[in-house]
Amino acid sequence: MNKFYKTVIALTLASQSVLVIAQEPSSCQVIKTANVGWLDGISTNALTQVVAEGLGYKFDDSMLSLPIVLKSLSDGKLDTFINYWSPSQDPLITPLKDALSVLPAPNLTGAKYTLAVPKFLADEGLKDFKDIEKFKVQLGGRIYGIQPGSGGNTLVQKIIKDNSYGLKDFKLVESGEAGMIQEVGRSIQRKKPIVFLAWAPHPMNVNMDIVYLTGGDDSFGPDFGAATVKTITSKGYAERCGNVGKLYSNLKFTVDMESSIMNALDKKEPALSAAKKWLAAHPETLDSWLAGVTTVDGKDAKAAVLANISK
Repeated sequence: MNKFYKTVIALTLASQSVLVIAQEPSSCQVIKTANVGWLDGISTNALTQVVAEGLGYKFDDSMLSLPIVLKSLSDGKLDTFINYWSPSQDPLITPLKDALSVLPAPNLTGAKYTLAVPKFLADEGLKDFKDIEKFKVQLGGRIYGIQPGSGGNTLVQKIIKDNSYGLKDFKLVESGEAGMIQEVGRSIQRKKPIVFLAWAPHPMNVNMDIVYLTGGDDSFGPDFGAATVKTITSKGYAERCGNVGKLYSNLKFTVDMESSIMNALDKKEPALSAAKKWLAAHPETLDSWLAGVTTVDGKDAKAAVLANISK
């Protein structure tokens, strides 16, 4: 076979592979996703939306509670969720492993998730999980959590139920992320003792003087609840929707990236605006995110996304 025919065959095969990607079912051209109201999830969804819309997809992002997100993924009513914190959410997601698909590689490493206190309270001696019970009166017997059904709340409820660290008489106060952060802020201003769920990345680590508690390895895991964040899809989504499935498998975030966007959100900048600014300043990020990905109609992905960023 001469060089000319080899070239023709190679080009034909390449065009056919692009055609296959471009001919995804119409249902794949609307990405149905969700967030649970956490700033990190809002930030990463915004980054994903900027990219996906640049590729020609419609992006339908709903704010739902975690139990509803998981049920909707299991039922096929949602396609993706990129805010699965492991190990804290493992007890909620592991039982659904046959009804969902969890992408093998995390989209974020270097995160953490455990209990924390204001620095003034750590200076008074509450530095470890075993110290919480000693401050029961000052704390009003309360530990502040986030949305009902969240993985962190579930871990705190188990601590109380099992009387771990002597906390059987404590009560979990459940609210949304924003409500908990406001309560922590007020408590710091008033020098009122408080124990609460804390995590990184999050603006609380910059905006408030807080200390993560030691001694919670048995409940939250080692290294202050060292966590990875993973992507979940409806069962078989990546196989049904190969192009967008490839995009989601490529998405990798960093603590610094998310922190930058969350800080902008904390200052009331719209999420899409913050995401576009970050990507405009770091266009090289798109090289790995868009590897093996095309637009919906099979054209160059990076050029289309850069055009969307500049709008």
